[in-house]
Amino acid sequence: MDKTPSKYTSLSLPLLIGGCLFFSTPASAQEFSFLAGPLVSDSANSYSWEGSYREGLGRYAAWSFSWLNEGHIPNHHRDGPSVQVWGRLPLWNDRLELSAGVGPYRYFDTTAAEAGADYSNTHGWGALWSARAAWYFDRRWIAQMQVNHAQVFGGRDTTALLFGVGYELDGNDEPGPRQRPTPRTSNVTNNELTVLFGETILNGAGSQSALATSVEYRRGVWRYVDVTASYIHEGANSQPRRDGAAVQLWGTRAFLDDRLTLSAGIGPYVAITQRNDLPQNQTGDGRVSGLISVSASYRLGQHWLTRVTWNRVVTRYDRDTDVIEAGVGLRF
Repeated sequence: MDKTPSKYTSLSLPLLIGGCLFFSTPASAQEFSFLAGPLVSDSANSYSWEGSYREGLGRYAAWSFSWLNEGHIPNHHRDGPSVQVWGRLPLWNDRLELSAGVGPYRYFDTTAAEAGADYSNTHGWGALWSARAAWYFDRRWIAQMQVNHAQVFGGRDTTALLFGVGYELDGNDEPGPRQRPTPRTSNVTNNELTVLFGETILNGAGSQSALATSVEYRRGVWRYVDVTASYIHEGANSQPRRDGAAVQLWGTRAFLDDRLTLSAGIGPYVAITQRNDLPQNQTGDGRVSGLISVSASYRLGQHWLTRVTWNRVVTRYDRDTDVIEAGVGLRF
């Protein structure tokens, strides 16, 4: 994952909060999909992949929250989240669905740097246009083909043809998208304390990595909304060697009789200590960056859980990182 961001601006907040708010509404068909395939940009060829969560907004509409990776086109390693609204047409007793979607795309790019540096972390906005054909061949499983066109401001446009599978997390008794799930009357989360271990990857030349650890306290504040307070140690053998505290707001959904949860979060990340080779007068200590995360947990009975989290640290001084961790937590 050597694509990244670099300047955390307030513009990234509406996109992620918008995704969180979408999570919080009792919509319909809840699907998770993973797709991959070839990508073209001008005369360059690469690959692309996408992980997506999708819900219906009635029979002929849907919305989705996706993380798009645009591969390695020359001098660009770009990825980021997108929220899209879809129009859809179900056919053949709802087994085939044709749909088209569009929405904002917040991209993070690792690019060739100007004089004096190896690379630069660049952030920007664009639009993601998509068309999808989905075949519901089972009560829960879906085969998909999708075309994405990323049209960005200040960067290269790309087009990708993706193939993949989806899974209905809140399935029907018959093949086809579910219209309305049962609304919740209680919070998805009560209290959780989780210890996680994993890897920090610098989004830059060489993609340096190091051991990462963190401790997270999570509490549900509404039916579909959690808040977390975390302490993150990004490792001692990478650039940057950074420790910090973060507070995030999450949109959270529960599935499979509340055993599985999926969530997306955003919030500030304060570097308490940071020691690395930065440009003059940019020590990083005490700097506030952005933290954008996606997470999944599986509950092991009443008191225990496992969790996997992917964090993107979004800095203003070309030290963006991915912090990918897994761990065990206590529910109480």
